[in-house]
Amino acid sequence: MSIKDKINKKLLDNELEFQASRSSGPGGQNVNKVNSKITLKFSVVNSRVLNEQEKEMIFKKLDKKINADGELLIQVEEKRSQYQNKEIAVRKFYDLLRKAFQRRKIRKATKPGKAAIEKRLKSKKKQSEKKKNRQVDW
Repeated sequence: MSIKDKINKKLLDNELEFQASRSSGPGGQNVNKVNSKITLKFSVVNSRVLNEQEKEMIFKKLDKKINADGELLIQVEEKRSQYQNKEIAVRKFYDLLRKAFQRRKIRKATKPGKAAIEKRLKSKKKQSEKKKNRQVDW
C-alpha cells in the first residue's frame, strides 16, 4: 500500500497521541481554567503502519519537528475548544505528511529565445550609444 493511500485512509489515526494543557490563546478568564491547547505526538520510530523507507523520508523532510525520542510534535492552541484544536492538529499532521511525500518537480534548463536575445542586444547597443554621446572630445 502506498503512502498516499495510508494518508487518505487515515490509517495513522490509531498511532496518534494527544495531550491537553493550558493554552495561552483566546479564552479570557476561562483560559486559566480549561486545558484547550492540544499537543499531537506521533512516534515515527515505533510506527507499525509505516515502512522503513517512509520513516527515513519523514526524518529527512520533517527533522525540525521531530524531537530526540523520534516523535513528531504538533501544538495547536488556535481555538477555545479542545475538540476544535484536536481536529486542526490532525489536519496539520496529515498536511505535513502529504507535503513531505510530495515529489518535487524537476526544473528543466531552457535557453532564451531569439526575440529575447535580440531585445537584450538592442538595449545594450542603445546604452552604449547613450554613453558615447555623453563623451566630449577635448
